[in-house]
Amino acid sequence: MLTLITECSVSRAALKLDLSQPAVSAHLRRLRDATGDALLVRSGNGMAATPVALELLGPARALLEQADRLFGRQQASRGFEPLASDTLFRIAASDYLDPLFLPRLVTAVQQAAPGVRLDLLPLSAEFDVQRQLVSGEVDLVIGNWMEPPEDLHLGRLLTDEVVCLVAENHPAVRSARGWTVEKYLACQHVAPTPLHTGREARGVIDAHLQSLGLSRNVTVRSAHFGQIPQMVASSLLVLTTGRQFCERYLDELPLKVVRCPVAFPPMNYYQLWHDRTHPSAAHRWFRERVRDVARELLSR
Repeated sequence: MLTLITECSVSRAALKLDLSQPAVSAHLRRLRDATGDALLVRSGNGMAATPVALELLGPARALLEQADRLFGRQQASRGFEPLASDTLFRIAASDYLDPLFLPRLVTAVQQAAPGVRLDLLPLSAEFDVQRQLVSGEVDLVIGNWMEPPEDLHLGRLLTDEVVCLVAENHPAVRSARGWTVEKYLACQHVAPTPLHTGREARGVIDAHLQSLGLSRNVTVRSAHFGQIPQMVASSLLVLTTGRQFCERYLDELPLKVVRCPVAFPPMNYYQLWHDRTHPSAAHRWFRERVRDVARELLSR
């Protein structure tokens, strides 16, 4: 039921459940008979959940979570054998942390568990962290938030200093003393596309500036964070982000890291997961790999 309602599509639910469409359609008919409601109705070119279906989402999730706790403990007690496993882990991650993070994570997992499969998904403004974790569409989310959701499990990966990345011939490099708050705010800035929607959506940098009553001149927003250093290297753009990310590009591009004239709190990166996977030995093993790779990168 949960998958049918969240997907609003028999075909997508069949793919996710690894069942045939006729089998899922038959299941939908039985659910309609049991509830006395259509549950899914035509809406434009697709389907939409009825009010009754939406009311059933909460109880359905609760039942699945209780079943997972019951049988998950059995699974956890049996342990996890990386070399024999073909588990699929679905991870959503931003590339703000470190350009080497995901490649190193894939390598570490492949070496320890060559049969394990990874599905790496990007974070975007449309990505609903809570809903995706609850529904099982992803198992783990990695990123940075000023205030992580309180009802999810959280593991801190690392804390980073906020700095500015600029071209090596930028005025901020030539005249460090003249690199004032006013000059910083007036510069042309490049920023990643915020990871939440709305016309007033802001990332962690702009949210902090707003809390200080400040605003900067953002002239470029890009969803392709890994390409921003190349943009900065051939322009007067300023990127404000964590030092760890910036320093990975200094040897390959004409860039410099300079202090940020505005005082920012440290940038914290986390991994988030739901109760659904919390007791699983396999997922615990995977979260430990994520933590170990983050620590390894921090120590370099």
